Amino acid sequence: MRRADFEWIVAAGHPAFSGHFPGRPIVPGVVLLDRALHFAETLLGRPAVAWEIAQTKFFSPVGPGQALTFQLHERPDASIAFSVLADGREVAAGHLKPGR
Repeated sequence: MRRADFEWIVAAGHPAFSGHFPGRPIVPGVVLLDRALHFAETLLGRPAVAWEIAQTKFFSPVGPGQALTFQLHERPDASIAFSVLADGREVAAGHLKPGR
């Protein structure tokens, strides 16, 4: 089973911050999921166009400039489990499975 860690710093000028939320910018969950899918493609060496988001939980908000570590590992059922860490705390987790 393959596993890898990927680093990503949320750019302060990321377009997702526009309007999400004024005065207290927070990375939308869909941006974290998009990054997890991108890193799954890198881990497996193939496009993730047919992946389904089987489960996701968001535990803590992520703001501009934060350094994130995405920990991904392939599971025996061909899904990819992921965990997103910021400053040593888990901010999101879930798993992706191949689409039908």
